[in-house]
Amino acid sequence: MEYAPAKFHKSARTLPEPGEAFAFTPENQAKFDAYVTRYPPDQRKSAILYALYLAQGQQGYLTRAAMQHVAQQIRCTPAEVEDVVSYYTMFFTKPVGKYVLNVCRTLSCALLGAERVTEELSAVLGIKPGETDPTGTFTLVEVECLGACDRAPVVMINDTDWHERLAPEHVRRFVEDLRARGKAALSGCHLHKEQGAGGGGQGAR
Repeated sequence: MEYAPAKFHKSARTLPEPGEAFAFTPENQAKFDAYVTRYPPDQRKSAILYALYLAQGQQGYLTRAAMQHVAQQIRCTPAEVEDVVSYYTMFFTKPVGKYVLNVCRTLSCALLGAERVTEELSAVLGIKPGETDPTGTFTLVEVECLGACDRAPVVMINDTDWHERLAPEHVRRFVEDLRARGKAALSGCHLHKEQGAGGGGQGAR
């Protein structure tokens, strides 16, 4: 009996771009050094998310060099850091726009039109989820529950600011206002405002 030649699956995994040499700024190094003391020495890896946030905030996205630096800081392998980066939607391995539009797609938002919000954003910006527009202003991302089910559909901007109850028919105006007025165009988080803290913010949740 003759057997067909074996076919091997080719992994679709792609390595992040190497990037230039990376190290925390003195300010970020001091922040990390203070933060990591919250954990016992043998649980230093628990600080990995914080270290990645610092690196991404410093550079705008995470290159291989940045991940290697984080691995050195928390004393693990670069592969372990890459595993974390590839799992979470809030980490980016390529440049993103000035405004990262995170559209919640979980049940409450989905029932109230989140899919249509994403479709309208794609049409207005000329990009698909996961892409950045040619001007480098907007990146569109779909995410899971943002914890504002009573104000659906919800869009989180840059992990810090909120726009609630964005109807599909209001998307074009929303984009135009964001271009013209920046974060002043956002509704903010109603809980944050009720607490007397001013504008929107994820920390209010």
